[in-house]
Amino acid sequence: MIRGLTNLSEMAERGGRGPGATPSGDVSRSGKPLAVRPPDRRHQRRWVPLTAGWLTLVIGLADVIEGAVPSLYAHYRLHRIGDLAPGTLINFTRTADVIIGLLLLMLSHGLRRRKRRACRAVVLLLAVTVVIHLVHYPHIGRAVESAVLLAALLFYRREFYAVGDPRTRWRALAVLGGLALADLAIGLSYITLVRGLRSDYSVMQRAQSVIYGLFGFSGPVQFQPEKHGDLFVLLTGALGLFTLIAAAYMFLRPAEPAGRLSGHDAARIRELLDRHGEQDSLGYFTLRDDKSIMWSPTGKSCIGYRVLSGVMLAAGDPIGDPEAWPGAIHAFLDEAARHAWVPAVVGCGELGAEVWCREGDMTALELGDEAIVDVAGFSLEGRAMRNVRQMVSRVCRHGYVAGFRRTGDMPRAELDGLIRQADSWRGSPTERGFSMALGRVGGSGDGRCVLVTATENGVLRAILHFVPWGTDGLSLDLMRRDRAAQPGLNDFLIVETIKHAHELGVRRISLNFAAFRSALERGERIGAGPVLRAWRRILLFMSRWFQIESLYKFNAKFNPDWVPRFMVFPSTRDTPRIGL
Repeated sequence: MIRGLTNLSEMAERGGRGPGATPSGDVSRSGKPLAVRPPDRRHQRRWVPLTAGWLTLVIGLADVIEGAVPSLYAHYRLHRIGDLAPGTLINFTRTADVIIGLLLLMLSHGLRRRKRRACRAVVLLLAVTVVIHLVHYPHIGRAVESAVLLAALLFYRREFYAVGDPRTRWRALAVLGGLALADLAIGLSYITLVRGLRSDYSVMQRAQSVIYGLFGFSGPVQFQPEKHGDLFVLLTGALGLFTLIAAAYMFLRPAEPAGRLSGHDAARIRELLDRHGEQDSLGYFTLRDDKSIMWSPTGKSCIGYRVLSGVMLAAGDPIGDPEAWPGAIHAFLDEAARHAWVPAVVGCGELGAEVWCREGDMTALELGDEAIVDVAGFSLEGRAMRNVRQMVSRVCRHGYVAGFRRTGDMPRAELDGLIRQADSWRGSPTERGFSMALGRVGGSGDGRCVLVTATENGVLRAILHFVPWGTDGLSLDLMRRDRAAQPGLNDFLIVETIKHAHELGVRRISLNFAAFRSALERGERIGAGPVLRAWRRILLFMSRWFQIESLYKFNAKFNPDWVPRFMVFPSTRDTPRIGL
């Protein structure tokens, strides 16, 4: 999946292991022994969390089936599987079986991800099961089986090391309390509004019936029409299930720390970009305000990331000295394992993908291509550039004029006015971006960014915003235009930027990222196979909602050099979550 890695092969032949490798032996250049990195805990005794998780999943499913369809459960004798489960060892009501089964289903995923809270919850459930069987149901055999399972989990408890977010504990309690009060109000309202009670029950008796109903038990309130009583049981049971599931989800959900780039981290990143910024055109986007930063032990490299839905997502290559990349990657993976997050990278280059795969035992998949224009070799001449040439000429005839300035050279009042004008052109209040979007214009420390404007008779019609790429490059960050303006205005601005790039000391410009570019290009060629054609049709269908084909065609008009970008992930089963 990864192409053109000859540089790393040469480094390996010389006795190194790529970036971050030390000379042969376990001695550093200063003669001191090097600290050996401990084995990755994610890959040690993987059978423990997997076995515990899948066993809990089967047991929970058996409990749900037993509670929901007891006749079907008995017919297939699934209770023999459930003998190992804490849920089936307790002869509660059908509702209790469903509740316990659902809890086990939710806990199974946490066990597979080595979550400490999930392990503790299962241990607590097993301990309660042992006590119940010894005290209330003297089934010594089943109590012994539960005790054995309990002992096994306690013995391997260190394998479940992923910590949770402390805030979710209080959120779970708040959700549980709020929903419990809401359930009580709904149940009391039902009893009050429905006619046909057998007696004039007190408020305490009615509340007692609602509370009992949430756990699947019958209370003192009796309804004259039985259908009203059946509906009350169904209502309170459903409310109880929803309350329990919602509280359990809040308790077990992965931590999602709010990304915030501190001023100290931003200053250190800018120092690294000054020395190594030319390596990756996406490096400057690490300065997004909503990103967190993971540093290598030496401070010579860092990785910007965000955590969403349990995915610790980085973008682009690590920043800094390539020899320090492994240190930042190890710190990144350790933090992901500590919180049971799925580590992933989008938009990294070939060298970055190779280092990530080698150091993190991960897999790389070519995600698309980045369009890079060589300023010196760009020309509007030739048949291939005919459409762009005509579009630019048409825009010029309508009197549009382009302007180029560094944001640091613009007065603050003028810059704020341009930003307000550009914000009025947005089609949605939410602007999404991560790997190739800075998320701001004219921020503190962004004086080297370039703002390109298009005016018609002195009226602003469009802007482009570029961020620095090393000392001689620019990366396109933002394109906005007035929808009432002349079509082709973005083409005009990009061409004018390329023409005047030498005035800014720019030799290369990175345009948009084109996802699945090679599949779209090869799929329309004569002789393309049926699989490639089918994949292209799927991409064209998805282009109705996502800018897949349109970005590819827009970039291709400028005849750029295509540089592959990769997505790096631990395993195939994690790709749907990473994609979302």
